[in-house]
Amino acid sequence: MAELGSYIGGSNWVLSLSSSTFIVFFFLFLLSKCRKRRARERYRWPPGTRGWPVIGNSFAWLNAVSSSHPSSFVEQQIKRFGRIFSCSLFGKWAIVSADPAFNRFIMQNEGKLFQSSYPKSFRDLVGKNGVITVHGEQQRRLHSIASNMTRQDQLRFHFVNDINTVMLQTLSNFQDGEVVLLQDVCRKVAIHLMVNQLLGVSSQSEVDEMARLFSDFVDGCLSVPVNLPGFTYYRAMKVKLKPESSTLPNSRSISFSECADLRFYQARKDIIHKINDTIERRVQNEAGEAGNGFLGRLLEEENLPNEVIADFIINLLFAGNETTAKTMLFAVYFLTHCPKAMNQLLEEHERLSGNSGHNGSLTWQDYKTMDFTQCVIDETLRLGGIAIWLMRETKEDVTYQDYVIPKGCFVVPFLSAIHLDESFYKESLSFHPWRWLDPETQKKRNWRTSPFYCPFGGGARFCPGAELARLQIALFLHYFTMTYRWTQLKEDQVSFFPSARLVNGFEIRLSRRRNGS
Repeated sequence: MAELGSYIGGSNWVLSLSSSTFIVFFFLFLLSKCRKRRARERYRWPPGTRGWPVIGNSFAWLNAVSSSHPSSFVEQQIKRFGRIFSCSLFGKWAIVSADPAFNRFIMQNEGKLFQSSYPKSFRDLVGKNGVITVHGEQQRRLHSIASNMTRQDQLRFHFVNDINTVMLQTLSNFQDGEVVLLQDVCRKVAIHLMVNQLLGVSSQSEVDEMARLFSDFVDGCLSVPVNLPGFTYYRAMKVKLKPESSTLPNSRSISFSECADLRFYQARKDIIHKINDTIERRVQNEAGEAGNGFLGRLLEEENLPNEVIADFIINLLFAGNETTAKTMLFAVYFLTHCPKAMNQLLEEHERLSGNSGHNGSLTWQDYKTMDFTQCVIDETLRLGGIAIWLMRETKEDVTYQDYVIPKGCFVVPFLSAIHLDESFYKESLSFHPWRWLDPETQKKRNWRTSPFYCPFGGGARFCPGAELARLQIALFLHYFTMTYRWTQLKEDQVSFFPSARLVNGFEIRLSRRRNGS
């Protein structure tokens, strides 16, 4: 009986302690909620909802962006709260905007009221000195360098012939009846273009080697950068190579998946090593090919440390590869499901192929006459744009209309929500390239300044390679459609997480065109 009394007494003590602990935590929880509510009231946050405890709206957000309609979650919130609303994403209270005017305000005030905000893990992957990740004066300088190197006069005299060469090399060798994943083909084309144009590499063996390294690097960048058990980035960070190490760890000490994750770090290290080797060769041979590619012109015209040059090149590789490869892929995918548009595009390019004096290559003048092709590219970017949202953070308290947004707040201009909005584009979910010939839509078409159409961002971080990407995509469409017909073999759909892609890689069977047929 004494033992029973002791047990009951002990149980009461444990119960009392548990109850007290629960009350304390419950009180702290309520206090935290009250503080956050007072802070929101003080700052006049846009209306919104926190969603589920802890996870907030994160799952609903991810479910939407993983689908072919990435703005579906945002559209639901707009109906409840308006075009500017607040929600809880990945443990942070965020302001999301599907308002064209506010999005433009955010982009135009880059570096003043707002700054780009990427997870530290992503900055670690692409490099801290690149144009994507730096801020302030260094960002402005690097952006200016990239913009100057992709001006129209540079494209006309430095890039068109190289793009023609790469297209012929990468697209001419498929066999009649060969089955391919077009997603892989487009990635190969884009990587070859970037190796050629960034590094000035023309040797096929060097291009193939750098393309392999870049492919591993991009795979690493596109893994979800979450430093938690079970995620690729976590495993890679646990087993990544030490700076002084030049070999992989003993294979018996790490798992197969960890070996796969290591490819990224080894690829990045090898890419930097090759960039530095190229720099060294060109410094020693100043009378040689110093002006070839971005790297050659950087050495010739700018005074940047080698580590900044390496990160700058790697940043351009990542951004250029994603924009170009995925837009090529989506354009062919959308055209495949719109025979009318496919036929009109073919008619435009057959006329170019029939012109004499081109020796099978396109000229800048040819590119400037591709009116319907430009409509196809614009419509592809509207429906399947790579930058569906931007990540920004307030540098100070920001007042906009009736809202006061505190310093350090996460702000998300959701560009795709505008591109797919029925009030801005009729039949917004349909691929309809002719919409860009309509006078009303023409007013929205200037992708450099329009708040209604921002496939390349805007403001101080407007994509400096936008015109280069469009040139590459247009020439790809010419060579691919003039060389092959194709049949889709497997159903597919667009997804935008963790990056824009076709879920099944767009499996097609190619058949070569003969005698213009």
